[in-house]
Amino acid sequence: MNDIRNNSSRHARTLARWSLLASLLAVVVIMLGAWTRLVDAGLGCPDWPGCYGFLTVPQDEARMAIANARFPDTPVEVEKGWPEMIHRYAAGILGLVVFGMAGFAFRHRREGLPYRLPLFIAFFIVLQGAFGMWTVTLKLWPQVVALHLLGGFTTLSMLVLLTLRLRGTRQQADAEPAPAGRNRFRPWLYGGLALVVMQIALGAWTAANYAAVACTDLPTCQGEWWPADMDFAHGFDVTQHVGPNYLGGQLTADGRVAIHVTHRLGAVIVLAYFTVFLALLWRRTRHTPMVRHVQLVAVVLAAQIVLGLANVVFHIPLSVAVAHNAMGAGLLLAVINLLWRFHRQGLPQPAGVTHTTTIEREVTA
Repeated sequence: MNDIRNNSSRHARTLARWSLLASLLAVVVIMLGAWTRLVDAGLGCPDWPGCYGFLTVPQDEARMAIANARFPDTPVEVEKGWPEMIHRYAAGILGLVVFGMAGFAFRHRREGLPYRLPLFIAFFIVLQGAFGMWTVTLKLWPQVVALHLLGGFTTLSMLVLLTLRLRGTRQQADAEPAPAGRNRFRPWLYGGLALVVMQIALGAWTAANYAAVACTDLPTCQGEWWPADMDFAHGFDVTQHVGPNYLGGQLTADGRVAIHVTHRLGAVIVLAYFTVFLALLWRRTRHTPMVRHVQLVAVVLAAQIVLGLANVVFHIPLSVAVAHNAMGAGLLLAVINLLWRFHRQGLPQPAGVTHTTTIEREVTA
């Protein structure tokens, strides 16, 4: 019995390490995807999974001649081909790691190792690869691009949840008992997660439609607090025509302004919501270990807002724009981590505080 328990613990540690590695790789893939999009290299290779029919970007004269003959409408641009291929290589490595994890978990499932989530992540990686292919074959159709971006964030979230679950299983004995009244905070936590997901979706739609530069001033947009010519129906038309090539976008300026302003409003709502909620939660947890996770969300949110403002002020510099994408993933993970800690440990009761407190009444008001 002890041997089985020891093997299970050892395998859980192994899978946790690989899951953490996969999570870090997923962050790299998300950042590389942002880099590829921001340097307009989304169609740097017009085919998939290779590049002009080769495993690498053609650079010598002979291979470039072959590539240009194969795709006469999209001549080789080496400086755009490499960002796309590097992104694909990184995504391929991530896929191999995830498949290995799924196989390992399924093999040791009888020892108590969770295997359903690793298998689902492996399936989702295949689906994400299909969206990567459609991104190219459908010439950057915004609907597909936005779903591909959201798929990357979803993959990362599931990998982090798997890591937390594996680490939490080993540390379950140290978990603090959950006090009465913690369910009063649950709607706030899930509401915050929903707002972050919606804001990330707006960011994906903004990026897919090249609307990040639609407003270049702050706090107004084109000198107006509420631009009169915004066209929301056009900006959020999910049936918009495809191609023949969506590189650079096909929406009118009014549609892009509507998208950009909506994304800004979403950021204001997220900031206001979390400012109130985190302040209340901090007062409730400031004498407990949980406060570190509350503070993490606050710090990441502040950094994300600063990066968003810097994008507008400095006109979308590459480094700031990539960091803004990465910090969006960081905010999502920070909220997920807070939710996980809350459900695993409950809301620790500080010394001298009764279960029914003023702060809980404020939260549920």
